Amino acid sequence: MAVVDTSPSLEILVRGPDGFTVWTGPPYSNGQPGIKLERIPCSNAKFSEDGCKLMVMKSDSVISIYDCKSSKELRSFEVPNILGATLSPCGTYLQTFQKASSPQEKNVILWKTETGESVYYLFQKNMTKTTWPSIRFSSDEAVACRMATNEIQFFDTGDFSKGIVNRLRIPGVAAVELSKSPGTHVAVFVPESKGIPASVQIFVCGKDSQSQPVARRSFFRCSTVQLNWNSGSTGLLVVVQSDVDKTNQSYYGESKLNYLTTDGTHEGVVPLIMPAKATVFDKKCNPLLELGTGPYNTVRWNPKGKFLCLAGFGNLPGDMAFWDYMEKRQLGTTKAEWSVTSEWSPDGRYFMTATTAPRLQVDNGIKIFHHNGSLYFKQMFDKLYQAEWKPESPYSFGDIAELVKSVDSLKIEENKKQGQGSKSSNTSAKSTSANTPQKPAAYRPPHAKTAEAIQAELFGRGPTQEMSKNALKNMKKREKQKEKKAAEATGGS
Repeated sequence: MAVVDTSPSLEILVRGPDGFTVWTGPPYSNGQPGIKLERIPCSNAKFSEDGCKLMVMKSDSVISIYDCKSSKELRSFEVPNILGATLSPCGTYLQTFQKASSPQEKNVILWKTETGESVYYLFQKNMTKTTWPSIRFSSDEAVACRMATNEIQFFDTGDFSKGIVNRLRIPGVAAVELSKSPGTHVAVFVPESKGIPASVQIFVCGKDSQSQPVARRSFFRCSTVQLNWNSGSTGLLVVVQSDVDKTNQSYYGESKLNYLTTDGTHEGVVPLIMPAKATVFDKKCNPLLELGTGPYNTVRWNPKGKFLCLAGFGNLPGDMAFWDYMEKRQLGTTKAEWSVTSEWSPDGRYFMTATTAPRLQVDNGIKIFHHNGSLYFKQMFDKLYQAEWKPESPYSFGDIAELVKSVDSLKIEENKKQGQGSKSSNTSAKSTSANTPQKPAAYRPPHAKTAEAIQAELFGRGPTQEMSKNALKNMKKREKQKEKKAAEATGGS
């Protein structure tokens, strides 16, 4: 008896100047995607976090909500002078931001998508990355909060008519990040003021346990921070950035990576290694896997946690390296030049990159790769504004190993060609590197000695063991020059 696959199908939203469509797949039986939803004119479109609803901005005053399963329009909202809108994670609420004519006008409105009624109003002066969305929800919508002046306000997500049900007093708070899954903690950032260092603090979301932070980290020379929660809400990554580097080691300012846990077991700097390399750390910031050096600035984990893509996008040439983290080995390398966006499919089998406008006005297109980096699909556009997967829970799909086998069994001819090309290029690269003389050692900044000490402490190696062949060669050369000068000086006297 045949086994019925109950996994949801993958879908991709593709938006251009004339509106958006929704593709089905991959995999594609005939090499081309099917169309689930025909083109709809719009200026923007965005899925809810769980992928059950789709918000479509059809003009500067009309927003439509679609059901993703049936592709039917559920409701339309008319909101004049709208500047921004977003759905709550489960699509229960629509939040809109309008241009305010006066401070007395409450220009942020929370709507219930099922009924179309407005359930909460508030005033917000402007819309920035740190202040929008105004009301933040956890992934299950069990917790909702908002940053206000010197405090965080909490709401009853089942009944917003109750207003603010709890307040957490934090003088000078400038940024807030609510943990998503589950919504048990909230992280806050307080900038430096009057000689008091800046700080990031973690509080428990609960009326009876909010008086003291469960974790805290202070920083000097801190202009901005990026707060990133892990899945499970047990750890917080904090990127601390300063506009000016007082040590004069970098023209672009200074940045450090910190890690805090909600149980208080770790609060400190992640020991990054120089020269820059990609490293996987455990929850205690101990290195687990070295991914090497290269022109990389992006890391993407697949939803199953088995594969990861290390890439160099933006102002870098688009190199990508695909790794199997479970087996600690590299699967393949390739390139996706001029990529603006990149993300794994919800089932973890495919990796999609897109070159979009207005960031780039030429060579717009979509590329979809297998988990090992071989190209599966490519389509170019005269103009492409958006390409993104419809969100699905990774637990809705089968085991990643079985999914990969099902893809491999398709035996796509393009993959064979790609594999042969990669093999020949790898062989060529090996032979070239074997016959090419070694390049001179790269410039090492003054602070490299500190990095060497950190690396020795982490990996249990002494300074002499860390020295490269070039470094040893140069050291010996300098010693010989010193001996030669000393001999000349002796002979001259």
